[in-house]
Amino acid sequence: MNIIDHKDFDVERALYGSDGVALKHCRFDGPADGESALKECKNIEAENCLFNLRYPFWHDEHLKIASSEMTELCRAALWYSSDIEIEDTKLHGIKALRECSEVTMRGCDVVSPEFGWSVHNIKMEDSSVEGEYFMMRSDHLDFHNVSLKGKYSFQYIFDSVFEGCEFDTKDAFWHAKNVIVRDSVVKGEYLAWYCENVTFEHCKIIGTQPLCYCKGLKLVDCEMIDTDLCFEKSEVEASIKTKVESIKNPLSGHIYVPCVGEIIRDDDQSEGKVIVQKKCCCA
Repeated sequence: MNIIDHKDFDVERALYGSDGVALKHCRFDGPADGESALKECKNIEAENCLFNLRYPFWHDEHLKIASSEMTELCRAALWYSSDIEIEDTKLHGIKALRECSEVTMRGCDVVSPEFGWSVHNIKMEDSSVEGEYFMMRSDHLDFHNVSLKGKYSFQYIFDSVFEGCEFDTKDAFWHAKNVIVRDSVVKGEYLAWYCENVTFEHCKIIGTQPLCYCKGLKLVDCEMIDTDLCFEKSEVEASIKTKVESIKNPLSGHIYVPCVGEIIRDDDQSEGKVIVQKKCCCA
């Protein structure tokens, strides 16, 4: 590896096409305001570096980024790249990850609207995220201990697993397919509408009108807090451990619940069964 230590870069395509470079304590910043510093590169390591210019990592292969910072001015930092490891790094620019594959992220702080669109095979753990439209149209997500705050997350994703996560997010998991969420807290309005083959296991679900128009929906020993108008037009098999405020017109399946405030039946096609398992506690 060619080691570059404590250098500043600000010109256009400063290290374009490099192969086998280790950057340590470098800064991509300065008056020339150049873009695309590491475009079309291979085998790049960046440690304790600052990225304050646009589009640093495009069309790259084999990246390792550690203990670094991508500022708000570092727009669209990683696009069209593969085999990426990012650890203990701040990613604070809009659209920080797009059309990438084989990504691992650990201990990262992400503040980035439109992060992670059309990403394939990403593992994220022990990280926090703020941003809208997080991970839209991505697949094979494997998330552990990730916290998220932002609207419209995980839309159109498929073949993904989430464990031990905490999500505060509106309109999450819309049109998601083949997804498992385990031991997690999911808070927000209108959860997982139009999803298919999505399972929540031992989760806490909080917020109004969740889980409508779903196919192949499963809930296993979940808590539902402040949830009303649930399961409208959904095919659902659910075991719930807490009171549900109201259930509206489940299309088919079985919903086992200890207590429900109201069961709304005003649709002739609603054939889903609601089984109240003990004397109602809602009075």
